[in-house]
Order: sequence, then C-alpha cells, then structure tokens
Amino acid sequence: MADKMDLLDVEVWDGNMAASQAMRQAQIDVVAAYPITPSTPVVENYAGFLANNYIDGEFVLVESEHAAMSACIGASAAGGRVATATSSQGFALMVETLYQASGMRVPIILNVINRALAAPLNVNGDHSDMYLGRDSGWIQFNAYNAQDAYDLNLIAFKVAEDHRVRLPAMIHQDGFMTSHTAEGVLTMPDEEAYAFVGDFKPMNGMLDFEKPATYGVQTEEDWHFEHKARQHNDLMTKVFPVIEEVFDAFEAKTGRRFDLITNHKLEDADAVIVAMGTTVDTAMMVADQLRAEGKKVGVLGLRVIRPFPFEKIVEALSNVKAVCCMDRSSPHGTVGMLYNEFCGAMYNSANKPVITNYIYGLGGRDMTVEYLKGIFADGLANAEAGKPTTPLQQYIGVRGPKLSFL
Repeated sequence: MADKMDLLDVEVWDGNMAASQAMRQAQIDVVAAYPITPSTPVVENYAGFLANNYIDGEFVLVESEHAAMSACIGASAAGGRVATATSSQGFALMVETLYQASGMRVPIILNVINRALAAPLNVNGDHSDMYLGRDSGWIQFNAYNAQDAYDLNLIAFKVAEDHRVRLPAMIHQDGFMTSHTAEGVLTMPDEEAYAFVGDFKPMNGMLDFEKPATYGVQTEEDWHFEHKARQHNDLMTKVFPVIEEVFDAFEAKTGRRFDLITNHKLEDADAVIVAMGTTVDTAMMVADQLRAEGKKVGVLGLRVIRPFPFEKIVEALSNVKAVCCMDRSSPHGTVGMLYNEFCGAMYNSANKPVITNYIYGLGGRDMTVEYLKGIFADGLANAEAGKPTTPLQQYIGVRGPKLSFL
C-alpha cells in the first residue's frame, strides 16, 4: 500500500460538503431526503453528484422527513447502502422512525446538522435535536469541525455495517458553525476511501427470497422486553470494541487518530471542561492559554455520545477535582444531559469531583474565549474549595438578570 501521507489531499470544504463527499465516496445506493436548513447542502450536493454522473445510485425526494427515514428503512432492509441528512424540526419528525430503524437493525447513516428546536423559530445551531435522539438506539458520533465530519462519515459506514453491529448511526455537527464554515480538509482518493469502507454486505435482506426475513413484527408483553434488553445488552454495549477497531484502522490508513473521548491535558488537571461540537476546539485553545499561565486545566470532548463511554470517562477523570459540564440545550426544569450522565458516571467511582452545569449557546449564541475563561475560573475555585462555589447550574451569555437553577 502507498504511504499513508500519499493518500491525502487538501480540499477547502465546509462541514456539509465534507459529509456529502464522504457519502459519495462510500458509493451509496439510496439517499431519500426532505431538505431542511442547515442540512440541505448535504443532500443537495449528493443530488448534484448523481445528476452529473459522478456516482451511480438513487436520490428520492419525498414529502417529509418522516417519509425520508421511512424510505431509507425500506431501502436498507432491501439490502442497500443508505444515508440521508436532517436538522431540528425535521429530526423531530423523524423520531418515530428512528426507533423503527434501530429495532430492525438497518445500518442507515444519518448526518444531523444540529439546530435549535422551535418555538421560537431559529435556524442556528444548538444541541436540542441531538438530545432528542439520544435514547433512540442509534450509534451517535460527534464532529468538532469539517475534518471530523468527513472522517466520521467514513468511519460510521464501516462501524454500522459490521455484522457484529448492524445498527444505524448518526454523525452530529454544529449547524452553520461547522456545516457552513469552510476550512482545509484532508481527504483520501475515491478508491482508497471506498476500500476503507468496504463493499456493502447485506444481512437478512428483505428481498432475499432464498432466505425470507420478517421486519417490523409486533411482540407485545411476551417478547418486547427481551427484544429491547438484547438491543441494549447484546448490541449497544458491545459496539465499543468495533468502534475502536475502526478507529485503529482509520489511523493506520490516514494517520488521524480518534478515540471514544478526546483527552486534552487531563492527566494532572484540577478543573476540566466537558463539551461537544465546536466548543471542544475552542475550549482546548483556551486551556492551552491558561496552562501557559500555570493553571492546571483540561478538556474532555465527547466523541461518541451513544453508546455512552462511562468507563473511559471514569478513567480520564480519575484525578480531576472539578468538572464543568457544558450543555448546549435547555433542559427546562432539570439539569443538562451531559451533567446528568457525568454525575451518573462518577457517582460510584473512587474519585468524586465537584460537577457543575453550564447551559450555553442556545439558538447559535456565541461561546467566547472570555466565557470559557470564566468557566475554567469557576472550576478552579470549586477544585480548591472541594465544593461548589457557584450555583450548580448557570446560563452563560444570556441577556438580563443572571439565571441559575438549583
């Protein structure tokens, strides 16, 4: 094989183009879509590739996002490689069918360009839609930038279609902040990208008349519980080794390393910010600035959201004194998802850091360097005191009186 660096070229792409180019290189059989901002360019680009004969496949324009995922489920069950994209209200309309896809074990790839949920109407990015799908039984990957959007699409196909897994997967990226921001993206030639993903190998194809299979059966109380328990215990909890195998293979191919979590200067950190999406890169930059001032801070980025990497998190935070969990979704009367799940991860661990919750960036509101420095300062104060010195939950950057809960 050629040297791995010989396989790479640099293209100036935004996150949407990066995702659609990876979909093109994977040689998808069917894309069914109902476009919605800010995910529209993902499927629009793909439709352009098809119209210009760069690829061979089918693009099906349907009447709603519910219909889009329904068509994807049918195409995948029939034995095709399938993908689509959506955002926000469209994702909400898909939710019913997401549970169908995971229960039927059809390995669809869904690019979710994260955007606020109405009302009020907002087309900018936050993680409200991401959080809406976290219990749907899908694998969920998290991109911090356009490079990740490209890489994780190729990785997601290889993981989801593995016969040990056979579960659908989402790749999340921040609406507009990643999806519409152009940057240099290292790419692979088409033949090398396809070789990495591999040929699609059908399993229990609905159109395999030599081996008939049933999809979408009704179970009621006699077998429903067992089906869901197996989906969790025999599938979701055993996805990690496959993801790590694929991460290793991707590093061998490209030199770029992915892990279940991003560990940035955690080994001796007193205070740590936990985040997802574009905030991870910014927080790492701020952590480096504060490290130069002698402040022991670090960043934990969540690369795989589902299954949730409890053990990796406990290991990474084994010496940390304070954790600041950043949730880009309004929890409406409770704590944020990251705060809740990190508390769950750490509760029975030997180390019990002070954990506080920050709600930020709703509807595309900026998370600035100064805000992050303030959050790190809170964490360091909590670490020194050994208890919360601020409210357990704060809304960051909101106008008007300072908001806190708990």
